[in-house]
Amino acid sequence: MSDVRTDAIEQAWDGVVATARRTAADGLVVGTSGNVSARVGGIVLVTPSGVPYDRLGPGDAVGVDLEGHQVLGDLVPTSELPLHLAVYRGSDAGAVVHTHAVHATAVSTLVDEVPLVHYAAALLGGPVRTAGYARYGTQELADGMLAALRDRTGCLLRNHGTVTYGDTLDQAYDRTAQLEWMCRLWLTASSVPGLRPSLLTPAQLDDVRDALKGYGQPG
Repeated sequence: MSDVRTDAIEQAWDGVVATARRTAADGLVVGTSGNVSARVGGIVLVTPSGVPYDRLGPGDAVGVDLEGHQVLGDLVPTSELPLHLAVYRGSDAGAVVHTHAVHATAVSTLVDEVPLVHYAAALLGGPVRTAGYARYGTQELADGMLAALRDRTGCLLRNHGTVTYGDTLDQAYDRTAQLEWMCRLWLTASSVPGLRPSLLTPAQLDDVRDALKGYGQPG
């Protein structure tokens, strides 16, 4: 393995651990639930199964190829490895974040699609779908997730949690945070007795998508 590749893997692993710790610190997971991964070429660095994130260090890197064969580390990869690999095989994702965020998981038990209560949905490609329930760690769960992710960068997993992906760990995490916030917003608004939250129309969301193309700093 070249020094350049080694440096990239070490840097990516540091990012995976930092992001995993961030999900716990921000209350998006409890204990060792949830998982995070990042791709470096043909290697996917992924959090291990059942290890508290605060115990992970530079020497604990876990890596698999796109077929799921372990090529780096001694710790066992997360049980949700099929979910992560499905995203990488079906997209150009650079990172994946899976959480058990409370509000988003609650919404996953209520609707097949997150109501368009805020234009943040545009950051995820459109109305966020809910994948049908399947047991964790199964190919059935991964397949259902892929269907829900069609033309989207995030989805809910029924009675389970969330999945988002992005070019970078920061982008994938930001999409997770936006999804959780949007679900919390809808639950809050819809809980007011006698009132129903107003929702955006598809045309209004398309308008936001167009506006977002010029959002942020140039370059």
